[in-house]
Amino acid sequence: MAALCSNSSSEKAGTASEAPSGPEDDFWAGQGPIVLRDPAIKLLSPVSGVEPLSWAEDHRLAACNTNSVSLMELVCDIHSLSQNLVLHRTHIPVPTTTCELKVGSEKDVRAVKESFANSKDPVVSQMIMIDRVINPQCGPLHGVKYTSWSPLGCDKLGRCLLAFLTLDNRLTIHSSHLQLQWTLLLDLTELYGEMLKTRKYSAQNDGTPPVSFKDFDELQRRFRMQTPVRMEWSSLCSMQQVQSDNAHKDINTVLLAVLMENGDVVVWQFSLPLNGKESVVSCSTIKSGVSSPSALTWWQYEHSGRKMSGLIIGSSVGPVKILPVNIKAVKGYFTLRQPVVLWQESDQIPVHNIKCITLFHPHQKCNCSLVVAARGPYIFWCLLLISKAGLNVHNSHITGLHSTPIISMTACHNNGTVLTCSLDGKVKKLTTVFTDLAVEFKQEEIVLPEGVAGRRIHGISISPNSAYLAVLSNEGMNNGFHPVALNYQVQFITFKTPDEAAAKMLDAHCLFRNSDLLDLLRWRILKDKSIPSAYENNLEEKLQTSGSTYLWRLKLFFLRTLHKSMQKTPSEALWQPRRRSGQSLVGDGDEGGGGDEDEMMEDRQGDAEIREREERMKEIGSRIEAVESHLIRENMKKVLGEVYLHTCVTQNTRVPTKGVCDFLTNDPANEDRAAKVLIGHIMNKMNKQTFPEYCALCKEILPFTDCKRAECKNGHRWLRCALSYQACQGVTYRRCLLQDSIASVAEPEDSDWIKKILQGPCIFCDSPFY
Repeated sequence: MAALCSNSSSEKAGTASEAPSGPEDDFWAGQGPIVLRDPAIKLLSPVSGVEPLSWAEDHRLAACNTNSVSLMELVCDIHSLSQNLVLHRTHIPVPTTTCELKVGSEKDVRAVKESFANSKDPVVSQMIMIDRVINPQCGPLHGVKYTSWSPLGCDKLGRCLLAFLTLDNRLTIHSSHLQLQWTLLLDLTELYGEMLKTRKYSAQNDGTPPVSFKDFDELQRRFRMQTPVRMEWSSLCSMQQVQSDNAHKDINTVLLAVLMENGDVVVWQFSLPLNGKESVVSCSTIKSGVSSPSALTWWQYEHSGRKMSGLIIGSSVGPVKILPVNIKAVKGYFTLRQPVVLWQESDQIPVHNIKCITLFHPHQKCNCSLVVAARGPYIFWCLLLISKAGLNVHNSHITGLHSTPIISMTACHNNGTVLTCSLDGKVKKLTTVFTDLAVEFKQEEIVLPEGVAGRRIHGISISPNSAYLAVLSNEGMNNGFHPVALNYQVQFITFKTPDEAAAKMLDAHCLFRNSDLLDLLRWRILKDKSIPSAYENNLEEKLQTSGSTYLWRLKLFFLRTLHKSMQKTPSEALWQPRRRSGQSLVGDGDEGGGGDEDEMMEDRQGDAEIREREERMKEIGSRIEAVESHLIRENMKKVLGEVYLHTCVTQNTRVPTKGVCDFLTNDPANEDRAAKVLIGHIMNKMNKQTFPEYCALCKEILPFTDCKRAECKNGHRWLRCALSYQACQGVTYRRCLLQDSIASVAEPEDSDWIKKILQGPCIFCDSPFY
């Protein structure tokens, strides 16, 4: 296993970042990129649905099973001493009530079903009896069919939404407004059924009179047009909304495309953040003309500043094509004039899954779209490139990849790597190599580590930055026999080395969005009990040239993790009472004095090691305080800049402006000319007004002597908001995901710029506030 106890030699290093080469270096040199990490997450129910694993951009993993969607959030916890992955678990249960689609009045539908069930035509009677969509009383399916994560920024916390489709065709959208609590926002199946009812279940909303559902084909059509097959989210887009004063306001929106069983595509447009039915901007139905649809994904292409969009639809009989999507009132988006057929042969090889990756073509010097589709044991690929001559399409199949059908496929969107898993448990890696006109794929089989190899794999999914590969599996055959009880579990395999993760982190811009890469660095520092010198040297070079606050936060993460690695794991449970020195248990006898001198020597050596470790921890702690102070000062200047820009006259805001200005100027160790100039302008605007804060309990003045807490002269203490530096004297306040800092809750009467400040992430770890 990768998570082993590190050697104590690195603990005796002279500085915080230097450690002698030893067993740790040999350990990392002997490790490849594929390492199994603990813990393995056990599922309580059997797996269900297609592509049962899906990883969100905010590092939450959804695993589909028959009773719920199991959710695991990867947290790079700087407060944990364990080298294992830190995963916060929760779940969304499958509703116990069966979803029945509405196709007319309940009384009439029941009578029509009975007439068809008693029909003398055995074809009609048998079809109506065994169809679980039309007749759920014959035994409804229970479980999850498919899940899809939205991009970041769709809920009020700026995180991802989860679209959740059950086997009984209920499509819902859920949000986690609290850290581990999920809330139902929309039931799209019910909402779409109400919309169809208003237009009398007509195929086109053109006012044509509907056909009576006493006809069997019409009854089937009404059910098929409401039966979802797949759904996928688009990227974020914006549109202009007319206000009451005729002013135009840009609002962010997101699209959700739902593929129905009859080939219709229902495109929902939501305003952000999504709160409920009031967030629905529009809903349109598009006829795809694809028979037996099976897979769906968005095609979004950017060329010369113009964005194009469409929907890629695959069929269970073979064809794949791009469908134009006319997005009304969306800024900067254009669509195709007509559908583009990527593969037209009806060869009865079903399309299992489709991925679309946007890449940069190094030879053509422009963006291109790479479409990959799993069709049986083959991979169909298509390269879309827009030139002066129009849309260029290059396509082909990758054969000989697997000997059995592909059951799961995932893609790395940053480098174009595609991973496939077949029914026999083989995992293959396809690396994209560009040629002058098209692409080639370098094939490589992933050697699974011990503990994963030999298991039956149901699904794979790669993390947003390709640091981890999640594998959903159960026990394989043992001596030719199937196991009596199946235990399903999710295992995590590293897909990058810590050195590769460190190089990626230096070019990133947000710690939270790169939590999977950050966890690899945390693992190495905790194991080695030191920061690799290459990591720190490269970071210091970047800091000298850039000075970005992100790099300072990355440095703070390194130091905090190093400080945590120096702490000793408690040998006894914290709840157990400690035995005082000199006390002995009943039955302890005198062993003789021969070993007393050896014990005293060991005690002296242990005391020296403890003193050395404490001195080193004190040094690291002082460096942590210096970095935190720098980040706080930078954020204070940012907040004061917002105050200066949005206050025309002297006014009292939620920001303790005078206290923040005094705090910056009273620090002689940090001379900042830019801060002094800004403070001078603000003080001129304030016109000698101070607007002090008052204690909510005794009405005494709260002096601004500490940026993290406030205390009045009567001893009442309050925590300060890390974003606005106001004392949080309300009943509720928010805390960041890693428990680094707190933030106050925005009030309805606050100005927009105050709300924008309070919507920011933690200034120490980039995590959202809950």
